[in-house]
Amino acid sequence: MFITSVSVQPCTSNFRKFIVSLFILVSLFSLFWIYFFFLNPLRPKNIIVMIGDGMGPQQISLAMQYAKQAPGSAIQDATLNLERLMQEGELGLMGTYIHQNLVTDSAGSATQLATGAWTRAEMVGLDHEGNRRETVLEKAKRHGKAVGFVTNTRMTHATPAGFYAHQRHRSLENEIALDLLELKPDVAFAGGLRHFLPKNLDMGNEKIPLMLVSKRKDDRNLIQEFRNAGYDILYSRQALETFSASHHAKVLGFFDVSNLPYVIDTRVYQQDSNFPYPSLKEMSLKALEVLSKNKHGFVLMIEGGLIDYAGHYNDTGMMLHELLAFDEAIGGVMDWISGRRDTLLIVTADHETGGFGLSYSKNNVPPPKALSGDAMKNAWYAPKFNFGNPEVLDRIFKQKKSFEKILEEFEALAKMEQKPQALQKLTNENCEFKISLEDAQNILKTEPNTFFIKDHEYLGDPEMPKIHDFKEFYVYGFENRCNLMGRAMAKEQQVVWGTGTHTSTLVPIMSYGPSKISKKFSGYIHSTKVGQTLLDLID
Repeated sequence: MFITSVSVQPCTSNFRKFIVSLFILVSLFSLFWIYFFFLNPLRPKNIIVMIGDGMGPQQISLAMQYAKQAPGSAIQDATLNLERLMQEGELGLMGTYIHQNLVTDSAGSATQLATGAWTRAEMVGLDHEGNRRETVLEKAKRHGKAVGFVTNTRMTHATPAGFYAHQRHRSLENEIALDLLELKPDVAFAGGLRHFLPKNLDMGNEKIPLMLVSKRKDDRNLIQEFRNAGYDILYSRQALETFSASHHAKVLGFFDVSNLPYVIDTRVYQQDSNFPYPSLKEMSLKALEVLSKNKHGFVLMIEGGLIDYAGHYNDTGMMLHELLAFDEAIGGVMDWISGRRDTLLIVTADHETGGFGLSYSKNNVPPPKALSGDAMKNAWYAPKFNFGNPEVLDRIFKQKKSFEKILEEFEALAKMEQKPQALQKLTNENCEFKISLEDAQNILKTEPNTFFIKDHEYLGDPEMPKIHDFKEFYVYGFENRCNLMGRAMAKEQQVVWGTGTHTSTLVPIMSYGPSKISKKFSGYIHSTKVGQTLLDLID
């Protein structure tokens, strides 16, 4: 037998090239996969939606011009977090109108943002035919994510309600509170305790460091029902600070019986360690701490809800402070997101409130002055109108109390003391822009209510404060005195107001996060499309 030896030849040059090419191809594919599915995922693990209620482009302009132009600006580097967000993220404009109407309210807008469905004014969580629609919080919870919301209004107010409740009218806040119990969010921080307390105020052993007021018509103790469902309940800033979130934490924070106090009315106390009210930023960061324990991610809605109140009252000073508080919260959230690739942040508004703007006028036209430029050697610079001195912005910021607070103090006086002179004094003690005695008299004037509707919540008074123009758009009864105060100061503030309600102005929408996702919200987009996109991002 002959055995033939066979020599094994080494790999050919072409085969080696094939192996190297295959290795390079696999490496490139791996890098491609890492970029698109990790660094730039198709769906975010976490979604944060921040809503500045009533924050149109004009309101943002006020805050931004204060930051950049006010000689005494309190904003570090003269740069708002809103500006930082616009520079680092995507920017678009959002339409807010609702089904068969030109203008929305907060309930309708929140519902469209939360469900992607067209709805009608004053409905929450329903489409325009009155059918329940799943909200982004409900879908996220169904998919195993943690969910929650933060607002400085009430727990049951229109904007948060649009994200979890299903009611025919936003005023049904006692029923909306039951919807919250049905959702069982992982975290919710707000005011509005009054809709969760029994009518008889029998709280057993529950220690609540707030004035107890109930708006319920029954004796259901929803606080106890949440306790029975495993919730921690917080009632103060100090309790919020010391709360430590576990992996299974469920927590509610009720920090007032109604809305939280306006920033302008409490800012002198905010550095006091005993101050009981948390800021929007503090509530937001604690909510993130709680929700981020869920390995599947979370959806969080944060509302700066009192910007809207200031717009309704035509109160520029109050509005500036609420805008800056919302901006502070945005900064805290952006810092939390920094370095992450798994979180989408949306910042927008539900509508614009007040028809607000800074404007030029014929009031106090400045005198001519000399300029040093070549073209001005033999001429004076003489503007035809008053285009506004930036020092006005400092004076707006220095307002000490909201118009609502000033009027509360006025109405707390004995009837015989409620005279124009007293209103003038209270106003001028708290505002840089002084009103005259004639202004005070006009603020207190009333006239027959030609829009009277019997038993109407706002139009049921036979008399209303006397509004001199666009009176059809000042709808909130004796609250209109705040608007008259704002109008009395407007000419000195370089400010105009068009309404005491909402406008259909397009509002900014800013998105920050993985570029493949955030670009979905750039350009023009309607609130229903925003809602549909958010729902599609949850799997």
